[in-house]
Amino acid sequence: MVRRPVAWVVAIVLLAEAFFIGALNWFLGVVVDRQDMSLAGLDPDVMATSSKIGGLVFGLYFALCALVAVLVAIRDRAPAGFGRVLLISVAVVHGLLGAFVWGLVGWTAFLFMVAVLGLVVLLLMTYDRDGGPQRAAAGGGADEGGDPKAEGEPGPVTAPAASPAPATDEPRDGDDEPRDSVPAQSLLR
Repeated sequence: MVRRPVAWVVAIVLLAEAFFIGALNWFLGVVVDRQDMSLAGLDPDVMATSSKIGGLVFGLYFALCALVAVLVAIRDRAPAGFGRVLLISVAVVHGLLGAFVWGLVGWTAFLFMVAVLGLVVLLLMTYDRDGGPQRAAAGGGADEGGDPKAEGEPGPVTAPAASPAPATDEPRDGDDEPRDSVPAQSLLR
């Protein structure tokens, strides 16, 4: 199947992104600190510190998403709960980053972001919600080839047969053609 390899690829790509984003923001913080420049009157130390903290936060976020992808690959089950929310949020982040990098960086960065977005969405969509093969019919018990969990459930319920309507030539409700409640007006006056 394609599910486990996709999960491993997503985990590797997100881990690489976590390292790259963290290192890039740390480098930018060091550059701002060494240049000792101010942007619109902001303190350079605050800008350098906030860049480093932002790099750590986003790096840990991507690393946590990579951990969820690793767990999905190891367990071969769909992500659930908080892990599913993390993977959906990282897909949204890559969609937004793709929109921004198109104009700021170029089309190659856009293609990378869209490729990662596609991988995360593929990871989310390839797993069933029940995490296994299709359940057998609910009609039989465990010894009859049916689903053992559905043993206490009643079989399919059928509606009683309706008596046929009397054959008359009179129109019944719904037999008439639909009518507009507003008379048609001419567009040409």
